[in-house]
Amino acid sequence: MIQIYHNSRCGKSRNCLAFIENSKKEFEVINYLINPPTYEELSAIIEKLNRKPIELVRQKEKIWIENFKDQKMNDKQIIQALISNPILIERPIVINGNSAIIGRDLEKVASFIL
Repeated sequence: MIQIYHNSRCGKSRNCLAFIENSKKEFEVINYLINPPTYEELSAIIEKLNRKPIELVRQKEKIWIENFKDQKMNDKQIIQALISNPILIERPIVINGNSAIIGRDLEKVASFIL
């Protein structure tokens, strides 16, 4: 089943969700701002994305700039910052089996879920 880590206040995330709804595929919406992933869940997502944790950080967010920007952080600390401040997680994340993508480009989402 397809999963989408969704933020309803984000236009790109809303567009991605609408696209997935129209695909008629079975999916699950995870509102990660209300139910943040655990350390293990986020680590698994990062592995599926095949990215480094820092690449999942929305580095222009005020919380990041004020609290983390100039700190030397290892991957574990970055993941912990994302869990503690889920608004920092890049969105939307679309998971399909053992793979995941950032679903900002609907053409990529189309080829990913089909």
